[in-house]
Amino acid sequence: MQLPKSTIKFFKDLKQNNNRDWFALNKTHFKEIENQVKTFGSEIKNKLNEHDSIDRFKLFRIYRDVRFSKDKTPYKTHFGLYWNRVKPQLRGGYYLHVSPKNNFLACGFWNPNPADLKRIRQEFLYDSLEFRRITENNQINSIWGPLIGDELKTAPRNFDLNHPDIDLIRKKQFIFRINFLDNEVYNEKFINKIDLYIKTIRPFLNYMSEVLTTDENGESII
Repeated sequence: MQLPKSTIKFFKDLKQNNNRDWFALNKTHFKEIENQVKTFGSEIKNKLNEHDSIDRFKLFRIYRDVRFSKDKTPYKTHFGLYWNRVKPQLRGGYYLHVSPKNNFLACGFWNPNPADLKRIRQEFLYDSLEFRRITENNQINSIWGPLIGDELKTAPRNFDLNHPDIDLIRKKQFIFRINFLDNEVYNEKFINKIDLYIKTIRPFLNYMSEVLTTDENGESII
């Protein structure tokens, strides 16, 4: 199973004709592509469930919410696929972005709520060795690269700027991301690459799941 190569041309054409009239004329073709992408996403879900616990696959709608945006074009020019891990035992998920010359696989914690972010920071106050061992692993870094995400310029309130792990404590996001060329994404072997790369990053998500389902004393909160 592979993503339909017609996706590239469709999104290139849509970018040049991002209006309701053009989309209405091409909606049947879009639905054909969308159904193939849904099948692709469902197959990945089945693969992941052989070694992870995924309760839901979601293909995001192509329609943009333009209510609060200066850009009033009605349609996205990408597919967004998301695989959600079983809650509350497991945290995090996997996101695939597919668009001409802008393809990537990402996982992690894009916008942790205040309680989760505080709990993560508290864990770093006490011990960061396990987190560093996982996220600085050569295999993970050779595939995914370094941990990325926004961070504060200084220490969060009530945290010591001179703490030895302040580089982790000031982070607001905890994300890993891999970029792909178009010819990689539409290759028949891409589905197996995704499966392998997600297996590789699993220790990171398992660590974060452990932290976010326990209190400061390591007692379960679920």
